[in-house]
Amino acid sequence: MSDSRPVSQPSRWSRRRIVGLALLVLVVAGVAWLALRPSAKQGGPGGAGARPGGRPPMAAAMANMAVPVRVATAAQQDIDIFLRSLGTVTAYNTVTVRSRVSGELVEVAFQEGQQVKAGDLLAQVDPRAFQVALDQARGTQMQNLAQLENARRDLQRYQALFKQDSIARQQVDTQAALVRQYEGAVKSDQANVDNAKLQLDYARITAPISGRLGLRQVDRGNLVSSSDTNGLVVITQTQPISVVFTLPETQLPEVRAELAAGRTLAVEAYDRADTRRIATGKLETLDNQIDVATGTLKLKARFDNTDDALFPNQFVNVRLHVLTRKDATAIPTAAIQQGSAGAFVFLVQPDNTVAVRQVKLGAINSGMVAVNEGLQPGDRVVTEGTDRLRAGAKVEIVGGEQVIPATRDKTLGPGAPAGTTPTAK
Repeated sequence: MSDSRPVSQPSRWSRRRIVGLALLVLVVAGVAWLALRPSAKQGGPGGAGARPGGRPPMAAAMANMAVPVRVATAAQQDIDIFLRSLGTVTAYNTVTVRSRVSGELVEVAFQEGQQVKAGDLLAQVDPRAFQVALDQARGTQMQNLAQLENARRDLQRYQALFKQDSIARQQVDTQAALVRQYEGAVKSDQANVDNAKLQLDYARITAPISGRLGLRQVDRGNLVSSSDTNGLVVITQTQPISVVFTLPETQLPEVRAELAAGRTLAVEAYDRADTRRIATGKLETLDNQIDVATGTLKLKARFDNTDDALFPNQFVNVRLHVLTRKDATAIPTAAIQQGSAGAFVFLVQPDNTVAVRQVKLGAINSGMVAVNEGLQPGDRVVTEGTDRLRAGAKVEIVGGEQVIPATRDKTLGPGAPAGTTPTAK
């Protein structure tokens, strides 16, 4: 007899056990997570140990660290006040050398670019034609001189005979007129001789002024004349030389006041980049009227230019030394910051914290700026590392060649003037 009992009952019981065990595991895991999760007392978000503003502990610690900076001390010193402008080097004299006579150029006696003095030989035009003209004039002069001498002797004889009542008065007067005629001819001959000499001298072309020669405009063997527009060569005077520059009319009173007091104002010429001083001269004169279109006045400075550092038509940056401000409080320009309220500095306090101090600035020269108000001699100001500072920040003063790390954080933080930025002037 076969067993007819159902076989599915034990399988159902196994599935229930598996489901129960899974639920038990989930409950145990949840209890363990609740028991082991971070407590609010350990500084979790919103807990009693959280820092104001939700700042992480590491960030708060970094905020309290001293910022490395480099400082400078305000000191009293003389500050030179310069008026800056743009100028052009201008030659006092420029001459285009042309031949005064026509003829063949048989000699070129100069090198391009050389310095010449007034009277130096530059070129030679064929002198033979002018020598012939001079000889001819001298021959005519000798003929007339001989006739004049003969006429004067005849006049002496006629005068002696007239005293003896041997000839008529008219004959004596006629001979006297002939003598004066020959005297006039001799003077005319002398003028012709002088003109021939002058033409012969013109055939020898010399430098009319001292200066530097330019490029040769004509070669040997060419025919030249006084009507040639290009000439033979151009001479430009370079020693001394002048610089013409302009200043706004608002700056003229202080310049005129110094000139009226009899002072000589120094002028410095710098290169195009305004970094290298080329030459030093003095102010020579002012123009007699202001340009109404630009509101500026032209000024001319004189430079000896013994080393030929200045070149005609060269562009230069001009600095006119007006006066020197004595015992001014000065700091490096790197310490100056700019904001919406104006210029300010980070002033280092005795406890090595910084404060924001508004300043009024004066003249700037050689990397130093005069402070009219806001600082006293001996005050320490930050010159490097300002991009991470805010009012009240702790600083660490470094020196020597120690490198201060840069940061992109440009915020000055609480306590800084509204709208300020750490951009150095």
